[in-house]
Amino acid sequence: MGPHDFVHRLKPMLSWAKYVHEMSTALISWCTVDVIPIPTSIPIPSPIRVTASPYNQTTQLEIFLRFSCQTSHKTQAQIHPPTHKITQTLSLLGLFAFRLPYFLISEISTMAHPAESSDSKKKDFSTAILERKKSPNRLVVDEAINDDNSVVSMHPETMEKLQLFRGDTILIKGKKRKDTICIALADDTCEEPRIRMNKVVRSNLRVRLGDVVSVHQCPDVKYGKRVHILPIDDSIEGVTGNLFDAFLKPYFLEAYRPVRKGDLFLVRGGMRSVEFKVIETDPGEYCVVAPDTEIFCEGEPVKREDEERLDEVGYDDVGGVRKQMAQIRELVELPLRHPQLFKSIGVKPPKGILLYGPPGSGKTLIARAVANETGAFFFCINGPEIMSKLAGESESNLRKAFEEAEKNAPSIIFIDELDSIAPKREKTHGEVERRIVSQLLTLMDGLKSRAHVIVIGATNRPNSIDSALRRFGRFDREIDIGVPDEVGRLEVLRIHTKNMKLSDDVDLERISKDTHGYVGADLAALCTEAALQCIREKMDVIDLEDETIDAEILNSMAVTNEHFQTALGTSNPSALRETVVEVPNVSWEDIGGLENVKRELQETVQYPVEHPEKFEKFGMSPSKGVLFYGPPGCGKTLLAKAIANECQANFISIKGPELLTMWFGESEANVREIFDKARASAPCVLFFDELDSIATQRGSSSGDAGGAADRVLNQLLTEMDGMTAKKTVFIIGATNRPDIIDPALLRPGRLDQLIYIPLPDEESRFQIFKSCLRKSPVSKDVDLRALARFTQGFSGADITEICQRSCKYAIRENIEKDIERERRRGENPDSMDEDIDDEVAEIKAAHFEESMKYARRSVSDADIRKYQTFAQTLQQSRGFGTEFRFADNQTGATGADPFATSAGGADEDDLYNKFSVLDEVELDATGFALLFLFRWDGLRLGAMSIEPTASGLPT
Repeated sequence: MGPHDFVHRLKPMLSWAKYVHEMSTALISWCTVDVIPIPTSIPIPSPIRVTASPYNQTTQLEIFLRFSCQTSHKTQAQIHPPTHKITQTLSLLGLFAFRLPYFLISEISTMAHPAESSDSKKKDFSTAILERKKSPNRLVVDEAINDDNSVVSMHPETMEKLQLFRGDTILIKGKKRKDTICIALADDTCEEPRIRMNKVVRSNLRVRLGDVVSVHQCPDVKYGKRVHILPIDDSIEGVTGNLFDAFLKPYFLEAYRPVRKGDLFLVRGGMRSVEFKVIETDPGEYCVVAPDTEIFCEGEPVKREDEERLDEVGYDDVGGVRKQMAQIRELVELPLRHPQLFKSIGVKPPKGILLYGPPGSGKTLIARAVANETGAFFFCINGPEIMSKLAGESESNLRKAFEEAEKNAPSIIFIDELDSIAPKREKTHGEVERRIVSQLLTLMDGLKSRAHVIVIGATNRPNSIDSALRRFGRFDREIDIGVPDEVGRLEVLRIHTKNMKLSDDVDLERISKDTHGYVGADLAALCTEAALQCIREKMDVIDLEDETIDAEILNSMAVTNEHFQTALGTSNPSALRETVVEVPNVSWEDIGGLENVKRELQETVQYPVEHPEKFEKFGMSPSKGVLFYGPPGCGKTLLAKAIANECQANFISIKGPELLTMWFGESEANVREIFDKARASAPCVLFFDELDSIATQRGSSSGDAGGAADRVLNQLLTEMDGMTAKKTVFIIGATNRPDIIDPALLRPGRLDQLIYIPLPDEESRFQIFKSCLRKSPVSKDVDLRALARFTQGFSGADITEICQRSCKYAIRENIEKDIERERRRGENPDSMDEDIDDEVAEIKAAHFEESMKYARRSVSDADIRKYQTFAQTLQQSRGFGTEFRFADNQTGATGADPFATSAGGADEDDLYNKFSVLDEVELDATGFALLFLFRWDGLRLGAMSIEPTASGLPT
């Protein structure tokens, strides 16, 4: 068959498939098929390229196919790259994996689909304000080659774009509203779009290498009449002679240097370098120091502390709150800088923002950073400060604060601890508090919509604030500054360690993984603790009495990963300080036996913490809870501790009876509080020991403090349902009375996994003996296997008790021998005083034999039968025993091939066989179309074009 016949046969086949496909409701609607005729000059068995896209996808797929015509018993598929790669790529694109038995796949490439509109995927604009705006005058900061404080260099083409000439004076704007003026020079070695500046210029602009600055022309800089310059106090210690003659005169002479009021600059002279500050310039804030400019340097040197206080926090110092930062900048910067944006749309700009979140998450820091970066006047009201004992004075203090802010507009009023001055009026008993709340309400209403005053409130108790404040027009937006996730913690750690001297082995990513539930303040404390640990190690070479510490010692100090690990062991999230939270030090090695239970626990708790992406891939949220039940002393509590330790989750242990109190409603509040704390420090394991004490069947208890236990259980049930999938909180309950627990608690979705922890079998008992004695010296004549055989029916706790008793006998014997030796030495002081070997160096078989006389079983046979019966009943009621299987023959089942007919199987086999001929293949277009569309999932593709490639396969 010739190529033209092939194309003629293929086109109607594809059209027919299109028609059948449209009629079928089982598959997705068909798109147009574009078949490109194959030129006669290329033989048909050459590679064919199919270009298509999966339905509803913006990705296009290119697959190069060639029929294998090898003369062998069976036509083999040569697949390159490996099959799993192909399957993975195709499944990612929303296709069922291509079944290509006789194709050679040489390349799969994806590209944007031209037919789909680029707007089909909605762009997320929530953080648009944080994105860098592209503009030719925005340049990336690079290190300078020459160390001149007044010069910056750029590529000649960059200068041409900005219409600058060599030697022009330019204004450079940096961060925190800082700017300075410099002289621009061309440098061919500087990349585009970069600007080279030295350390002095960078510190004046508050930028680092890699930050972006904006460059502007500054044509109207005048020659200065007078400038006042003073040195920084710590840089002139020990400098003798006249500062002006030694440093300033050579620096400014014939140099025509531009200076800006408030800038610092470094002057090198002789063997020293001195730092100066420009205090005043006349005329204007910028000027050029010419030969006839008067330079004054009289006055007290500037203190370094005053200087550093000016270098306050900016956006760079706030980490882990990217989304929240974008919202705050929208609400604060836009109204203050560009109020006309709101005016042109015709809406009023927001007046207030309420920041809430756990203590230490950075609420106050964010407000200060916003004030510094916007350059707005910042007025801070600390809640309790405005209270006064005189009538009416508290309200007057509040009014004064708002008047002051309006005078200095644009300004930000920051009210810290808002809940202390604006509590709910119906809950407060004092008249003063009510009047203050009313005054605050009227002041916020009285703010003119374009007065350029923004009020920011911060609290960690948003629900105790008066509801009248929490409406539009007062605090318009409430922003949750929550506990940072892993990426956020890494950002915060990088900010806190940027000035720390770290050794190369410090792995901040690992530390951020291990610090679940830590807020910014906790991470700062962690870094300080690691630094203290480093200092403690050097205390043997540091003399506290000395005036100074040797420079060599200071240079040798660096914080290592080990210091961080030690600090991690001693710190925990501040949200959990009042709850006893410890990551237990029990590991799997401490638990003998129970291998199946361990695996089940790992899948339930460890996988969601360590592999969250797998759950996302399969579209399933992890289960929330596990209930251990079984005889006492079988290791239920120990297992919960081990799993919390293995996955490094926080661990809160709740003893059931502790939740119940004598006050009405407080027991439920305790449950709420514990769950809130667990969510704040997620991932967290909540371990309820003796669950039966608070989760008995409702209605069964009578006269128990007004049904407190029932209310606690109801609260527990609602809290379990309210746990969102985003927060990894697991509940592990342990009980030895499973029969009295309320069935509502045992349904899937609450305590999904019910795990029976039986008495240990012989192998498990052997493992428990090994675990208990792994740190003890045991004699070789002790046969642990024999002990394990003899202790049939003993629980883990019973076996531990046997080991402890044996150990006690060994210690008793050891002490008696020591006393005997001392007595003999007292009677005969002249005897040889050489060291006698320890007579009782290990636990011997005799000690175990003595111990076994007192060994007893804590669980009777009747109890064991009761537990086993309960476990069996539970299995039957939950359908554990059923053996469900899918039917082998899926015809007629949902999802069956809609094109399959009763005799379809034989026909399809025939089609396959046409391609398995041992001699040359005569390509059948009908067979190709059928196979490609139906058997190889071609129907899953949208618009398709089929064309030959060059004679060889693409490389």
